[in-house]
Amino acid sequence: FGGGEGSLDRLLPSVSTGLSPRKRTTSQCKSEPPLLRTSKRTIYTAGRPPWYNEHGTQSKEAFVIGLCGGSASGKTTVARKIIEALDVPWVVLLSMDSFYKVLSAEEQTLAASNDYNFDHPDAFDFDLLTHTLRKLKQGKSVKIPVYDFTTHGRQKEWKTVYGASVIIFEGIMAFTDKKLLQLLDMKIFVDTDSDIRLVRRLRRDITDRGRDIEGVIKQYNKFVKPAFEQYIEPTMRLADIVVPRGGGNMVAIDLIVQHVHSQLEERKLRWDMAALASAHQAQPLPQTLSVLESTPQVRGMHTIIRNKETSRDEFIFYSKRLMRLLIERALSFLPSQVHIVQTPQGEDYEGKTFHGKRITGVSILRAGETMEPALRAVCKDVRIGKILIQTNQDTGEPELHYLRLPKDISEDHVILMDCTVSTGAAAMMAVRVLLDHDVQEDKILLVSLLMAEMGVHSVAYAFPQVKIITTAVDKKVNDLFHIIPGIGNFGDRYFGTDAPPDWSDEEMDEPSY
Repeated sequence: FGGGEGSLDRLLPSVSTGLSPRKRTTSQCKSEPPLLRTSKRTIYTAGRPPWYNEHGTQSKEAFVIGLCGGSASGKTTVARKIIEALDVPWVVLLSMDSFYKVLSAEEQTLAASNDYNFDHPDAFDFDLLTHTLRKLKQGKSVKIPVYDFTTHGRQKEWKTVYGASVIIFEGIMAFTDKKLLQLLDMKIFVDTDSDIRLVRRLRRDITDRGRDIEGVIKQYNKFVKPAFEQYIEPTMRLADIVVPRGGGNMVAIDLIVQHVHSQLEERKLRWDMAALASAHQAQPLPQTLSVLESTPQVRGMHTIIRNKETSRDEFIFYSKRLMRLLIERALSFLPSQVHIVQTPQGEDYEGKTFHGKRITGVSILRAGETMEPALRAVCKDVRIGKILIQTNQDTGEPELHYLRLPKDISEDHVILMDCTVSTGAAAMMAVRVLLDHDVQEDKILLVSLLMAEMGVHSVAYAFPQVKIITTAVDKKVNDLFHIIPGIGNFGDRYFGTDAPPDWSDEEMDEPSY
């Protein structure tokens, strides 16, 4: 979602308060707001659940519900009722309204006089729509066009949306394309009386889209009504369920929700910590791992920060020293090229310069954020992004809750910062998010003060081109997934906060596994 540093993708974007003198309405992909609050939980309508197993691959595809019906039949209302009743944390609501074709100058003129048929299959970009829905179903991020119904064109900025546990796709022509139908796991037709649909359309187009009543009625009689009878109503026979009366029909919605729950149960994926722990036992450490040389100086700093009696001030001081050494070590793996300069004595010196577009740092909140000053100290004007991954207390799964990345990060070498890595699950998820944003795998450097062998193996196996740099690797992870002998809860020791008795590395700071 755009905003901030050019285009900063985030799950909780700020709400724009700017108003145009001319009333504008955009498609907004009908996925705004990015969350819904119910009596039971907050439901994220743009986000990523942890679909990736210990091999870094997706185990299950999302469940896609197709919602079809005439214009103003209440499809979006039904969709939101389903989302609320489903009570699952990650849902995407995708609207066909975002995929109207870009009009030519001649078509723009027709649209301005209500003589362009927006209710015909040819008005939609089905190729882009099918491609987008297929990627969402596979769990990949997509960019969604934002259509402006006042100017009849796409806005310059597109929105970034992730796949989710459930995808609800709604539109008047949702069932008219064979390729689209193949992507739908469940098909619902919303059947609403034509008089009610006309009244709703009049209210919407006059109030929300700034049109006059004569133009709305002209368009309805000339295009909307004939299109419904010719293209939309016949597709009702393709539906698995027909919902009369739209969003008010809670009996039908309850039946739909029961079926979806049963399907989700069959597809359920639990983040398998045991699989992560056992997948790489007795294997040699990967060649992509670089451990800072254990000099007496480095060993001494580890002695101080690992000591439970060390004061917070000393813990911070020596952690910062190690971070600086770690970042300097990571920079040595960036590509360089020969660069000749002339010294003040008039002699040539053959040196090196960075051979790449940019360096960007991305911290896994919260403890990874403590490494940002060390990166800024050695990389002038470096760009910084942030990722928040938290553990679901019921499932033990890592979940992405916040994302803020600089624009055009796909062209950068990225230093991913995480203070401790035990199982590697959070780090794997963070790498997966960067790959979703088209960062090249071999341009990602994962840096961490302390890692467990389990985490090193997990990340290296799933993403063999990611370079891993750390100051030390501990051999064990206990039953609570704490690194042994470890360093304790880094975030709490650094920030001076207290961890509860049953703290775990995964839960409290980044959380890092």
